Amino acid sequence: MHKLIKLTLFLVILIPLSIQAKISGKEKKVGFYIKNYLQTYHFRDMKIDDNVSQKAFAEYLKRVDYSKQFLTKDDVKKLRKHEFKMDDQLESAELKLIDQTMPILEKRVKEADKLREKIFKKQFTFKGKEKLELDPEKRDWVKDQKEWEARWTMIFKHSVLNRYMSYIDEQEDLKKEKKNKKSKKKEKKDKKKIEVLTDAQMRKKSHEAISKKFKLYFSRILKDDRVDFYEKFVNSIATIYDPHTTYFPPKKKEDFDIDISGQLEGIGAVLQEDGAYIKVVRIVPGGAAWRQKGLEVDDVILLVGEGKGGEPVDLVDMRVDDAVRYIRGKKGTVVSLTVKKVDGTRKTINIERDVVQVGASYVKSSVIKMKGSKKKYGYIMLPKFYRSFNDSDGINCTDDVRDELVYLKKQKVDGIILDLRNNGGGALEDARLMTGLFIKDGPVVQTKNYSDQIDVLKDTDTSITYDGPLIVMTNRFSASASEILAGAIKDYGRGLVVGGANSHGKGTVQAVLPVGPGALRGLLQEKLGALKVTIQQFYRVNGKSTQYKGVVPDIILPDPMGYTESREQDLDYSLPWSKVGSLKYDKWTKHNLNNIDILKQRSSFRVKESPKFKKIIDSVDFLNKRRGDTVVTLNLADQKKEAEENKKVTEKLKLDEQNKNILVSHFEHSLRKHENVRAEDEKQWKKDFAQRKEEWIEGIRKDVLLEETLSIMTDFLGHISGTNLSSTVSSSISSK
Repeated sequence: MHKLIKLTLFLVILIPLSIQAKISGKEKKVGFYIKNYLQTYHFRDMKIDDNVSQKAFAEYLKRVDYSKQFLTKDDVKKLRKHEFKMDDQLESAELKLIDQTMPILEKRVKEADKLREKIFKKQFTFKGKEKLELDPEKRDWVKDQKEWEARWTMIFKHSVLNRYMSYIDEQEDLKKEKKNKKSKKKEKKDKKKIEVLTDAQMRKKSHEAISKKFKLYFSRILKDDRVDFYEKFVNSIATIYDPHTTYFPPKKKEDFDIDISGQLEGIGAVLQEDGAYIKVVRIVPGGAAWRQKGLEVDDVILLVGEGKGGEPVDLVDMRVDDAVRYIRGKKGTVVSLTVKKVDGTRKTINIERDVVQVGASYVKSSVIKMKGSKKKYGYIMLPKFYRSFNDSDGINCTDDVRDELVYLKKQKVDGIILDLRNNGGGALEDARLMTGLFIKDGPVVQTKNYSDQIDVLKDTDTSITYDGPLIVMTNRFSASASEILAGAIKDYGRGLVVGGANSHGKGTVQAVLPVGPGALRGLLQEKLGALKVTIQQFYRVNGKSTQYKGVVPDIILPDPMGYTESREQDLDYSLPWSKVGSLKYDKWTKHNLNNIDILKQRSSFRVKESPKFKKIIDSVDFLNKRRGDTVVTLNLADQKKEAEENKKVTEKLKLDEQNKNILVSHFEHSLRKHENVRAEDEKQWKKDFAQRKEEWIEGIRKDVLLEETLSIMTDFLGHISGTNLSSTVSSSISSK
């Protein structure tokens, strides 16, 4: 930590507490520290002033009413008098914008619910020519009550029409199943899943379901308290600095810690809201509830108490994110749940909490080969760069990847594919350490703060866990730590990067700073949340930032999500691209990557000739055209015609067949070592594991991009060994 930061922290601690005590204690403290952290540590080096306030006000309106459904022009006009005052209100805690917003929004939500009761007294007809604009950016705030009611009426109507159309689709699928003359057993199963309905029944069910949906939606909004609005207020300012700077109130900070570590202390059950109730939708294998065996899927949790004799808390009408906070708790403590079973009986279940591993976060690997080929490849999928920051001996993704590499080397694989697709990043330290698993030593990434100070993060361990042929897969959702690793692998020439036109483009580093007096010295006494703030921008060893532009793969494949505006460059207030000086580093010499044009040509040829990739390209073109069609018709006949045309296209472009020539074995993943399974539960665990393995293999066999990457790896091995690949391409092309 440099001297400026040390001085700033010292000054923060000396601010008189008597000033803080005057207005709204906690908000006063939080506002003071948030403003100080943003102005002191953020990479932009920007003051919170009227200019920031004006931009933040526009963001605030989006967070309060993104779809422009509740507020009117007159409401917005009343709030707009605070447009240039958010900067002052943040520090003073005289939050008049929040004070005025809450009653206005509450009034509008209650009016919308009353309108729902009135409108849904009779069913809609869909014979008119109304059309509804779905894109909030193309909408304006309604000018009066009449327009407001008309918009809500169309919103209700559109939702009912959508639900009705989905019932029609279900009935058509059911008819097709019957026509196919499947086994009686299968038919019986299908009949259970989809009820045969008349048109009148479909209309009635749609009408009732949407009315209930909006009733719950309005009820949920009305549960938002001042903490929720304060979060919207603060983050409207924070996002003007950049999209990744965020304030976490205490509860959200817990969620963030769970997400980044991949583990929590609780019972191991996935819950969701079901009307006014909290329902169990999944039991996590290996977790406390899974071992106890009393809690089951579809159980409704009515009450929760701390310990066997603790005073129970009623969960009815509670938001699920609030409910889980009563159920979570320290390992070894007991939570008492009163549940309603599917058969209507009630039961009290006592579960001793334990560490729950969020399996979807962890590294997974397999050995893959193509039928008829002698070559076999290791495949490692890393969903995120997870690390248990509060435990030096806790789990981290680098150790897990190292274990998988050692395991795959024992299987004598010919090459390894590291899949970073959809990996949004995580711990910067693991990007550095994991790169070191593949190179001898040297710089991995450069970081620069707002005062242009540059630090270099290096791999200092000269050992190499895996030195064989390597391909790294990326896509537009590979971000941050994923881009550091992929960029280093590319710059060192250590392996090939394969994927969509470029990765996400998030080239910034965030630090999570606890909010409160003495927080940064570890003397925090009050839970006020934390600020995730962008403190640095990182640069590859060649000096180029991954910000905005991302990492361009060596071999580019069609992107199935190419129609989405989902990269860093699509986000408001994202930092611009820049560069610094390049570093000295020793390129990898074991594998020849100087001339890979032939690998690109062969891949391009396969993609061009592949019916699967043609479907991907056609699908992206179709969805790009549809993305601009944000006005929908509320006429049933027109809707059916459009739906039929779209259905024909989507059926034609559907891509869900499995390639049975892809042989998958040795399904391994780090969850196996992280799940604490007792001997008496081993049989049940193996059954659950077998199901996960089946789903994993099916996913691999459906993965068109992975299939092509396997072919690229085969070519890569030939390229390394000096095989003349160009003649193979020529003969393949001429034979066509």
